[in-house]
Amino acid sequence: MNLSQAIEHANAFVFPGFMADDATLTVERQRNEEAICLLMDAWKSTPAGQEPFPFDLVLGLADRNRVSCDSYGTDRLRNVSPSCLSRSLSNDDLIRAVARMQHRNEADVRRTAGPDCRDLGIAYVEAPVSGTVVGIDIETTDRDPSRGYIVNVGLEFMELAPKAKPNHPFSSCCGLPEMYREKGVPLSFVHHITWKDVEGKKPFRSNKKMQEAILAALTMYPFMAHNAAFEDSWFMLNIDGYAEARKAGKVVPIDTRDICRKVDPEYKTLPHDSRPAALESWARRRGTLKANEKERHLGLEDVDLMFRTVQAEFAERNMFATSK
Repeated sequence: MNLSQAIEHANAFVFPGFMADDATLTVERQRNEEAICLLMDAWKSTPAGQEPFPFDLVLGLADRNRVSCDSYGTDRLRNVSPSCLSRSLSNDDLIRAVARMQHRNEADVRRTAGPDCRDLGIAYVEAPVSGTVVGIDIETTDRDPSRGYIVNVGLEFMELAPKAKPNHPFSSCCGLPEMYREKGVPLSFVHHITWKDVEGKKPFRSNKKMQEAILAALTMYPFMAHNAAFEDSWFMLNIDGYAEARKAGKVVPIDTRDICRKVDPEYKTLPHDSRPAALESWARRRGTLKANEKERHLGLEDVDLMFRTVQAEFAERNMFATSK
């Protein structure tokens, strides 16, 4: 599939319910996701204002793909690798995040980090951090943002200071198609969200006011998330206007998982299979989660745990600005 074919596919009208057999649904999903990836790459690589199509075309195709996945059965896609999920933020994103926390020029951070960001760990501790950030975490019904739904959002704000407390917390569950009343909420074994939690709630993609409020928060301050590439990928295909704001540099993600990997010296000494960069493991090492406690996997609770752990790590490494 080339770009012209991807645009044509995204613009094609498809009758809901027309595709019913597994083979047809599988081909449709694969073509949808191939087109989404092509369209996103083309849109991102084109200078602002010169894009060959509006990003709404991508959002519409992602919405269409979710319907196909619902018909096929999301549980059957559990072991199918996600096509539209970024594994990590780019080096440029990581450098920009450090620069924003330290209120430095990106070029200065880049010089320290090196061309491949090998020394980004040095850049993280080279200058003090300060300012306000918004922490955010979502729970979803799938790993791939073009296949599943956002069912829970939690966010709050915090100053990057040793004794700061999170403020203005927000938490909400989001609705699902009626079919999940009988099927059950996918991935509930992870986040423990049931139909009772989402019943009567507006689906995230339909909740324009929630999208606008979240986008306003994410453009006001840099946002922190543990594995921020996950939230970034989901927001690209679920929040109207996010892609445009991200491209314009108005949204700056900060990946606390990368902070753990680059700043915490214990990370490199632990076996890979112990998942040392997982929030739960990191929090236990920093003493923000007791040995017998587990990560909740609920938006606001996880944001709170992330903030406390980042705060403890920054204090341990003397990364906070000294108050006068």
